[in-house]
Amino acid sequence: MAPPNPNASSSSSSMTLTPALMSKLKPARIMKGAVEQLPPPSPGGYPARPQNTGPRHITGISFDDRGDQVVTASEDETFRLYNCKTGKHLKTLHSKKYGVDLPRFTHKNTAIVYASTKEDDTVRYHSLHDNKYLQYFKGHKQRVVTLEVSPVDDGFMSGSLDKTVRLWDLRTPTCRGLLNLPSSPIVAYDSTGVVFAIAVNNYQRILLYDQANFDKAPFLVITLEDPTLSFVSYPPRAICMTSLQFSSNGKYLLVGCSGDAHYILDAFEGHLVAKLEGHIGLERRKIDTPILIDPVRGCSGEEVSWTPDSKFIVSGSLDGRIVVWDVQNLPVPSGPIDLKAPPLRVQPLVKLDGHPGPTRCVKFNPRFAMLCSAGADLAFWLPDQSADNDELAKELLKKKGLAG
Repeated sequence: MAPPNPNASSSSSSMTLTPALMSKLKPARIMKGAVEQLPPPSPGGYPARPQNTGPRHITGISFDDRGDQVVTASEDETFRLYNCKTGKHLKTLHSKKYGVDLPRFTHKNTAIVYASTKEDDTVRYHSLHDNKYLQYFKGHKQRVVTLEVSPVDDGFMSGSLDKTVRLWDLRTPTCRGLLNLPSSPIVAYDSTGVVFAIAVNNYQRILLYDQANFDKAPFLVITLEDPTLSFVSYPPRAICMTSLQFSSNGKYLLVGCSGDAHYILDAFEGHLVAKLEGHIGLERRKIDTPILIDPVRGCSGEEVSWTPDSKFIVSGSLDGRIVVWDVQNLPVPSGPIDLKAPPLRVQPLVKLDGHPGPTRCVKFNPRFAMLCSAGADLAFWLPDQSADNDELAKELLKKKGLAG
């Protein structure tokens, strides 16, 4: 989806985001029934239910282009649609046979693409309006772990544990491009749709491609190396990349990781610009679970993102907090790349309390001054002083403190 112009004039457009406003975000509504939890096992029942790793979570969220609706995908094998202007739950649709993950709105607010979690590894194009499949995209041999829709047309990309990235068009089920990689990938489009990036784990590389020449070699290869990790352990623990997102102006790449740091890279030359610290990574599902020697993806992947103006970055944390970093004054990289030069270590502008349990998904609405966070529950966040500015705030703040 194309990043909106934050200065666009509209009766419902978002206000200018400032450090003071970001510091005053609070949950306006918490949807307690956003995920159907497993019932407790019956006493003396047989066979015993396998030990669960905790409550079921929402695993992915997506806003439509206008920011009017948000869709969630959950471990209860459902996706749920909510109205962002009223805070109301609109409908629940089930995918019990195939599971559902990585929901992404197309440029129609009535249709999404999403990945399967069982049965097969097909990407499905689904109508929310009449609950019908519109197309199937087959080809991956293992689970799809990354999925993004082009911001400018009907193209989209999927990446899988089968170490491939496939390029698709919604209008045809045939894959129009295939990239074989040495490890599992993470994908992202820039805001123009002209460039896309692929992060390759285990090799700590990010490959940038020209969309029109994807079958050629990448025009830029970035190495993600953080020399400050050697201060913690030696040899330093590897970085597990779990998400990738360009800033709206295309200058920076936000690299989300499963550990206790995210990174900002210069998207033009590949300099490591900043290291974002202060949250607890989601490579574990419970805070009392010990960290493994080798990093793992865990339940990380959708917990960190830019605000639409790219002035701030918001992230979830294993302790349930929403962490906000102000990135308006990043250093301007210059000269040759020095992989041993330590990055700027950015501490949070604020840590926001109010979300119950781990914040596994955190995204800012592309049009309104609202934030969604998700884990075992779904929360809508608003700045306090927005109550007089738009319909969303008036409706949700009126219900503040009430469970959905």
